[in-house]
Amino acid sequence: MKLTRFLALAAFALPVLAQAHPGHDGHELTWDFATGAAHPLSGWDHLLAMVAVGLWAAQLGGCSRWLVPAAFVGVMTLGAVLGHNGVALAGVEQGIAASILILGLLIAAAVRLPAPASMAIVGLFALFHGVAHGAEMPATAGGLSYGAGFVAATILLHAAGLGLGLLLQKQQNIARFAGAAVAVAGAAAFVL
Repeated sequence: MKLTRFLALAAFALPVLAQAHPGHDGHELTWDFATGAAHPLSGWDHLLAMVAVGLWAAQLGGCSRWLVPAAFVGVMTLGAVLGHNGVALAGVEQGIAASILILGLLIAAAVRLPAPASMAIVGLFALFHGVAHGAEMPATAGGLSYGAGFVAATILLHAAGLGLGLLLQKQQNIARFAGAAVAVAGAAAFVL
């Protein structure tokens, strides 16, 4: 069970990685397509949440395989527009941490909900992720270009999670263990 040991170590190593929110270290960024695309890939909190959405969608099966990730992308985009235009949402960082924790638990328990309920859950989480990213962009940023990159990378991460979930359909214990590892990382995000 080398994979399970790797996943367990990864879950405990994740808290030492940097958060996904750029600009906090004082460095200037270019706010273009490439920066937007790199953003969800550069921080473990967003990376885990985006892949977890795809993995859970694979577990749900049927039309949820595309409806659940589509709901996340759509609401995240709306949240980014709101955040960029100064709309504040209380508890954004806690909402992002909760998204990782709860998505991990849903995967670990192989919870199967109807598509509308699953879409509502990921939509709520997506709102937190979107508002965080929109609020971080300076008013002078090329929001459309950055946003397009961020959306493209999010779709690719959802697809990666979905692909992983489809590969693990016959090995649900590994998928459930991966969900548990994601949940541990989500719990750790509350203390970081």
